[in-house]
Amino acid sequence: AAGNYGFQAQPMGFPGGFVVPPVQNQPTMDGTIWMPVPPSIPNCPPGLEYLTQQIDKILIHQQLELLEIVTGFETSNKYELKNALGQRVYFAAEDTDCLTRNFCGPSRPFTIRITDNVGREVITLHRPLRCSSCCCPCCLQELEVQAPPGTTIGYVVQNWHACLPKFTIQDEKKMDVLKIIGPCIVCRCCEDINFEVKSVDETCAVGRISKQWSGLVQEAFTDTDNFGISFPMDLDVKMKAVMIGACFLIDFMFFEHGGNRQQRSGVW
Repeated sequence: AAGNYGFQAQPMGFPGGFVVPPVQNQPTMDGTIWMPVPPSIPNCPPGLEYLTQQIDKILIHQQLELLEIVTGFETSNKYELKNALGQRVYFAAEDTDCLTRNFCGPSRPFTIRITDNVGREVITLHRPLRCSSCCCPCCLQELEVQAPPGTTIGYVVQNWHACLPKFTIQDEKKMDVLKIIGPCIVCRCCEDINFEVKSVDETCAVGRISKQWSGLVQEAFTDTDNFGISFPMDLDVKMKAVMIGACFLIDFMFFEHGGNRQQRSGVW
C-alpha cells in the first residue's frame, strides 16, 4: 500500500509549496546552475539524496537536436532534470545504437543513464523490446529502474485497458505501490496532458506526470518534449526515482513521434 512508502495519500489536491534551499551553486561555463550537492544520507542509494531535500517537483526538458530536425535522422535523446528553482538536478542520456533508434522508432528498447552534477551515474533505466499496442495484452511495456546501476529499486508496468493508458509502479519485489492513469485521448492542442498518479486502489490522488504544452512550432515539427512530475515531499526516494522512470516511458510511448508523427495521433 502507498502508506508503506513514507507518505500519506492526498484525497484532494497536491502537496504544498516548494521550500527554497539556502544555497545555490554558481553557473557553470555553459550557464547551467546545478543544485547544491546534498550530504550523504544513511540507507539512501548514492545520488538519490538530491530527491530528499524538500523536493516535490521535477521538471524534465528534452534537449533540441539540430541534426534530427534538419535530417529527420533519429539521434539519442538527452534531457535536463531540474528542480522548481530551475537548478539542474540530473542529466539523462539515451544509450542506444543508431540502427535500433531508426528502425524501431519510439517502440525501441533503450537504456537511459541518469547522472548527477559530478558525472556519476546514479539511476539507470532499462526498457526491453515489447509490443505497445492495446490489441496485444500479453506483452505490454515494462521499465526497470536501478539505483545505483545494477541494483533494482522498482518497475513501471503497463496495464492493459481498452481505452486508457494505465501503469503500475512497483517496488523491487514487484509489489504494487502506485497507479498511473492517463487520459483517453493523448493528443491535445494548447494545453498540458496529465497522467494522474494515484494510490493502488485508485481512490486518492498522490501526484501527477504532465506533458507540458511547448508551443505550436515545437509540438508540430520536433519530438522535443517538456514534462513536470509532482509527488509528495515525503515519498520514498526510490519511488520518486521510479516515477521519473515512468515519465520517460510515457514520453517514448506517446510523444516520441519522430518523423511519422504517429504518437500525435494517439496511437499506443
